[in-house]
Order: sequence, then structure tokens, then C-alpha cells
Amino acid sequence: MNSTYESDGAKLSYRDSGSGLPVVFLHPTPLDHQYWRPLIDELGGIRAIVPDLRGHGNSELGTLPVGGFPAVPDAPVLSVTRLAADVLTLLDHLGVEKAVFVGCSIGGYVLLEIWRQAPRRVQGLAFICSKPQPDAEANLDRRAATIGLARAGACASLFDGMASTLIGATARTFHPEIVTELRARMTLTPEALVAVQAGLATRPDSAPTVATIDVPVLAVSGGEDPGISAAEMEVFHLAHGGCEFHLLPEAGHMAAYEQPEKVAALLAEWMRHLEA
Repeated sequence: MNSTYESDGAKLSYRDSGSGLPVVFLHPTPLDHQYWRPLIDELGGIRAIVPDLRGHGNSELGTLPVGGFPAVPDAPVLSVTRLAADVLTLLDHLGVEKAVFVGCSIGGYVLLEIWRQAPRRVQGLAFICSKPQPDAEANLDRRAATIGLARAGACASLFDGMASTLIGATARTFHPEIVTELRARMTLTPEALVAVQAGLATRPDSAPTVATIDVPVLAVSGGEDPGISAAEMEVFHLAHGGCEFHLLPEAGHMAAYEQPEKVAALLAEWMRHLEA
């Protein structure tokens, strides 16, 4: 059953289930906490804390600052700073002092901000199809274009495109139901989509942050991921706490949903060493 808490004036939704090692799972955009369901079903012995990020799923967007993305100066900005603060507020709400954090895409960007804000609360960091580098210029242009389309009422076609490109070719061919399932979870409002795109565009360069991480890191890359390469994720090897890196050749950007058994097995083995 989903529960709610309040963070900076917004009512946010989360699911808290199981017992054992607390593990916080942060989903990619434009999805919600259900992204992690197949993977969590494969794991045992953990307390799975799975929020809907602000503006996603059943979580409110709340009031956000405007400005910060020069290409669209009137856009509200849902920053990784705000998202990290929401997650830390959730931990306070639950009375969880320290946890393992798992993030995909924007979820991974938030993990890096959580590390900057509250490293003492982090036992380990797992990045699934996420990277520390900021947007390149071409990506900034695409985000501005996406904001324009969202404001023009084209969210449905944008989500159709995401569902057909972010999921790997192998999954689309052999498990086409994944496309249908994930597309159905893409329910962001136009305002939320605009705020997320502006927040992604303004996220900081976190490559220098990686070298400060002194807890164990797991990095899982999808060989069919069109947006984040294995080479970009290899930067996590610079973490002082050590990095275990895996490439899944036939997985796309939604690797944890496309191949939940494989990713769960990697997570379970990695977390076993965290508890040792």
C-alpha cells in the first residue's frame, strides 16, 4: 500500500515494504515507482523504500522556482537538489538513518546530489543506466525542444517516442509487452514534464563528485542504451570506495525493467558484501 508524506509543501507518495537492509529505489522519468516492481520481486531480505519522485506518479509537483535554464527562462525547474531533499525528508519521516540507494537515469543524478548533501546517510550507491556528466549542448537543445512540444500539447507523442527508443531493441523484439507496460506508466502532466526537462538541463557536472565517494558503488550499463554509454559510466571507477561495473549488452535505458532477474542478481550479490 502506498503512503504519503510532506516535503516543502507538496504531498509525496512512496511505498515501504519488506524488512532488512533499507534500500531506496529512485525511478527514471517519466515513470513512477512501479518501474522497480519486477526487480524488487526478485530480491529478498531488504526493506524496499520506493518513492514517486515529485511530479511523478501520485506525488504532487508543488511550487517550484522559475528560471535557471537560459534556453527557456520562464520554465519552472525541478532540480536534483529539490529531489534529493525530498528523499532525505522521506528518510527522516521513516526514521531511517542510513540506507543503500539505487537510481536509474534521473534517479542516479539524484543519488549524486544525496551524496553531496548527506554522505553519512549513504551505505552504498548503485547507478543503473545513469551518468555523472552534465548535458552536452545537443542535449540542451533537445530539452528546450521537448519543453516547447509539451507546452504545445504533444505529451502523448513525446511519451510514445520515449517508449519506443528508451527500451532496448532486444526487449522490444522479444518482449513487446514491456513497451506497453512502461508507456502506460508515463503520466506526467505538461507542467511536470517541462519542470523535469529544465531540471535535467540545469543539473551540475557531477564527475568531480565521483572521486569523493568513499562507499561502494555498483554501475550497470545497457549496451542498447541510446542516451548513456558504457564509457560515460566507466567514470564511476574513480570512486574511492571502489566500483563494480557491469555491461548488459542486450539491455536499453530501462535495463532494470527489461532484465529484472539479471539486475536483481547483480544487486543482491553486491549488497551481500555491503552487509558483511
